Amino acid sequence: MESDPQQPATSNAGQRLEAGQVIDGFRLEEHLHQGGMAHLWRVTRVDAAPGEAAAPLIMKVPRIKGGDDPATIVGFEVEQMIMPTLSGVHVPKFVAKGDFTRQPYIVMEHIPGTSLRARFDAAPLPLDEVIEIGSRVATALHDLHRQHVVHLDVKPSNIMFRPSGEAVLVDFGLSRHDRLPDLLDEEFELPMGTGPYMSPEQVQFVRNDPRSDLFALGVLMYHLATGERPFGNPNTVRGLRQRLYREPVPPRVLRPEIPPWLQEIILRCLAVQPADRHQTAAQLAFDLQNPTQVKLTERAERTQKKAGGLMTLKRWFSAVGSEPVTIVSAAEQTERSPIIAAAVDVAGATPALLEAVRHTVQRLLQTEPGARLACLAVMKTNRIATDELMEADGSSKHVNLLVKLKHWAHPLQKALEPQQRELQAGRITYHVLEAPDAASAIVDYARKNQVDHVVMGARSSGGLRRYLGSVSAEVVAQCDCTVTVVRAASED
Repeated sequence: MESDPQQPATSNAGQRLEAGQVIDGFRLEEHLHQGGMAHLWRVTRVDAAPGEAAAPLIMKVPRIKGGDDPATIVGFEVEQMIMPTLSGVHVPKFVAKGDFTRQPYIVMEHIPGTSLRARFDAAPLPLDEVIEIGSRVATALHDLHRQHVVHLDVKPSNIMFRPSGEAVLVDFGLSRHDRLPDLLDEEFELPMGTGPYMSPEQVQFVRNDPRSDLFALGVLMYHLATGERPFGNPNTVRGLRQRLYREPVPPRVLRPEIPPWLQEIILRCLAVQPADRHQTAAQLAFDLQNPTQVKLTERAERTQKKAGGLMTLKRWFSAVGSEPVTIVSAAEQTERSPIIAAAVDVAGATPALLEAVRHTVQRLLQTEPGARLACLAVMKTNRIATDELMEADGSSKHVNLLVKLKHWAHPLQKALEPQQRELQAGRITYHVLEAPDAASAIVDYARKNQVDHVVMGARSSGGLRRYLGSVSAEVVAQCDCTVTVVRAASED
């Protein structure tokens, strides 16, 4: 965190907070930062055992400016409610909190370094960095949404990175938890958020859609890639509502070297309707990590602003008085749009087993209409010796395996055709993994791409196979997600 020698912090009672002061067993060591809503102090535990290497801690104290400051008070109450419910590497670890009757505060893990805000002054950034940031933040958002929380204030100053690389989301004062009271919705009648990053549905007072965070991430990536904000910096409700009917300038107009697939992703994030965006943050991260699999539409090739005055006017009439479609909860939206991986031995499995796996996958796709399917095949390589990458006839082993994989999945693609083709575009992707160990390759892929469910086949259980183990058994043992192992009826 950046040191900020501004006005000294004050307590709830109006008393100055000073280094050396002890609050509920935490000693104030150094005033790190003064923001618009809070002070940040580096603190230590007074009762830490001698010689114990205490984890670095930070205390957040709200700035309550003279008399009642309802927005600050309620926002801090929200953060005090939500933070104890969160866990994992993508949020600071919660330690303690203080009551408003005496001294409100939150003590949490101190994430070293500065926020992403420091990189914004250098925008536009190298595109590889933009993609990496987008992928890591999307991964963090997916973890948050699975914990029933929509952040609703995703912006550079609220994003940090651990030394190990994971994005960390901070400042939950505007957030909403599916299972806790929404104090901000109950007490305020204006849209809550940071102007440049607010989604159209937030402007319309919807606070429970996790796809709002994807809109904000789209704004963030647009700015990092182009150096410009897609909707400016509005400070009135009227200005905010313009994003309901005005399209941003395509990123490639401002920076021609942006690849079409990245423009496709960014503009999809910025769609007015949440249903037209990625349905989960995991699906967004998946596309950023697999650019060759991104389904391109006309927006990928836009090199000029599409909508003229007449189109803008039509959209304005459509937006006036429109009611946003609401969803039940963040976790529900995430759960009904899983990423499924079908690990298929297209070169070695029997036709009966291949059909059984395909049938299982088809049932899942029909049950989960929002699901993404990644079809996987593993091309085994040698650990030490040089690999022979060509077949005897001179064709590529990798390409041949990919062709077989697409042939296996063709009936699945065909089964989706009666449903809205445009919406189904890109729902099924194909990946050939090159690795010496098939099980490890499948497990690593599932972890990296936040796969929710792996489906794979298993051959008959002979004595030798039971003794040596199988790929499916290893995947079941090592994978963090659900694994369904399918056998053909004739092989039981």
